[in-house]
Amino acid sequence: MRTERKLTRLDRVFARLDREPERPAHIDVPRMSRHRVVLFASTLAFYAAIVWAVVITSWLVRLDWQVMFFRPYQQWPEIHAFLDYYVVLGQRGPTAVMIAAWLGWRSWRQHTLRPLLTLGASLLLLNLTVGAAKLSMGRLGPHYATSVGSNEMWLGGDIFPSGHTANAVVTWGILAYLASTPRARRWLSALSAVVSLGVGLTTVYLGTHWLSDVVLGWAAGLLILLALPWFEPLIARAETGIFDLRDAWRARRRGTAPVPAAPVGAPAALTPLGKPAGEQEPVVREPVAASRPVRQPGYLAPGPHLARSERTPVTPVGSRRPPQSDRVTRGTASARPLTGG
Repeated sequence: MRTERKLTRLDRVFARLDREPERPAHIDVPRMSRHRVVLFASTLAFYAAIVWAVVITSWLVRLDWQVMFFRPYQQWPEIHAFLDYYVVLGQRGPTAVMIAAWLGWRSWRQHTLRPLLTLGASLLLLNLTVGAAKLSMGRLGPHYATSVGSNEMWLGGDIFPSGHTANAVVTWGILAYLASTPRARRWLSALSAVVSLGVGLTTVYLGTHWLSDVVLGWAAGLLILLALPWFEPLIARAETGIFDLRDAWRARRRGTAPVPAAPVGAPAALTPLGKPAGEQEPVVREPVAASRPVRQPGYLAPGPHLARSERTPVTPVGSRRPPQSDRVTRGTASARPLTGG
């Protein structure tokens, strides 16, 4: 009796790593619902409030200076080495490479470019929005502050909002955005929140950012994640266009693309050399000989068409075998006498 082999945990893991035969139908594309619109508007209002609080040098700027004078890196020096490596989780280059590798595998497995295109769109939005805010407000960081208690705005810096924090929110939050099940989305949302919160506080610990920079970086990254459903139709069109270009390139490479045949015209008449055009003899076209010679009919009726009963038979009546004198017809006695032996 043949029994099926029981799969181990390692076998199940490798089975999940196999490429799916076609694009899964359960891929959930987030839509811009009313709840998401309300969250986006609230986050945008919070973003504007933080900027206004820093511009008018409010209590938030005084809190920035108090945290800066506290110097957390001197209060807890034993975790400095660990946080130097932990802050890399917010750097754009390393995190983009790690996330792109994971999403690239997902794209290959699910036969879709949406994960990679969504990551590219989010990073493009991140560079445009956060970069424009940094350059337009020009705030200096704690290590380059010029006047105690000032907001350090429009002095040629590029620290407000925190790029590390916004990048951590976007790159790790995109995993939750692209999750295919609600349970995975909840777990990945919690993971991205913890990572981005830790990266932001690490920059404050190291003294590279004000606390208000980190708060604005969280808001900037969250705005990008909330706005991504507005770009889903553009991502879908880009995916379709890329697949069409790929199919056309493959067809051109294999030579399977239909090539329109040139119309065949009438054969041109050749004129013999030495005679002018007006004295040319008419060209008589002879029929092309067939590969097999035409066989002439073996019998032609001499007169008009006759009925089958009135026609003379072509073949003689009777047997075609020549007469044989020694052959005896069946049913008759033999001509030779039988002799006893």
